[in-house]
Amino acid sequence: MKNLFISFSGGETSALMTHLLLTKWRDRYSDVKVVFANTGQENEATLEFVRDCDAAFGFNTVWVEAVPQQGKIGTKHRVVNFDTSSRSGEPFEAVIDKYGIPNQKFPQCTRELKLRPLQSYLRSAGWAARSYDTAIGFRADESTRRSGAAIQSGTVYPLLDWSPTTKPQVNSFWAAQPFRLNLAGYQGNCKTCWKKSFRKLMTLMDENPTHFDFFERMELDKGLIGPEFAKSYVQGYKRVFFRGSLNVADLRKMHANTDWTHAENDAVVYDNKPIALDVDPTDGCVESCEVNWE
Repeated sequence: MKNLFISFSGGETSALMTHLLLTKWRDRYSDVKVVFANTGQENEATLEFVRDCDAAFGFNTVWVEAVPQQGKIGTKHRVVNFDTSSRSGEPFEAVIDKYGIPNQKFPQCTRELKLRPLQSYLRSAGWAARSYDTAIGFRADESTRRSGAAIQSGTVYPLLDWSPTTKPQVNSFWAAQPFRLNLAGYQGNCKTCWKKSFRKLMTLMDENPTHFDFFERMELDKGLIGPEFAKSYVQGYKRVFFRGSLNVADLRKMHANTDWTHAENDAVVYDNKPIALDVDPTDGCVESCEVNWE
């Protein structure tokens, strides 16, 4: 039998999938590893939820963080736990130091903060590439997120194929538990993200404007990192996080100076440009950031 790697994102759907895999389908595999990749910019509630799932269900989750390497060597990992995991964006900043700020044009954050560290850990455990199945927590109502390379990469979607499960069913399971993830769906596991719609970003700015401080500091201090700066580039150009070439300062101004809560046609005008509030980009921000395995 093959081994099984469970990519635990820290979301409720992913946790339910992990629980079902360990209780109903464990005998399909020789060995199972549950691994969670911490970016250093997860909401504290996410870290608490991963810890609580271990205590309640015995997931025995391995916590890893990205450790970028110099030169052409790929990102490696370090093993941490709830107490030693980064809370101030240290892995995220290290990735930015090498690859630059991630955004819609340079979407390397999931690859370098989650996919590569997870792969590095599995290699360190002696699991050769493509010698195991990878379980991803996409639900039956998220079937469009399925990778076209799933079969070739050994990716399995238990909540799509083995026991089709919808978001209401996930909510029903967790409503019966003594604990759950203490986050609203729009908040997501990450404090903020360029994939979020502008209405979500404005709501998060309302709730906790300090969640944007790390991203603002990265834009100010590290906006000139990236391969494009080795070329002749437009003077004054710097990388920023958000769609429409907006930075955190723009979001703060938009939040302060536009009536985004009652905007007609779900849009506001900022800097003479209409900004759609409710439209997430393709494969936009959802409850958690799942790694679609390569």
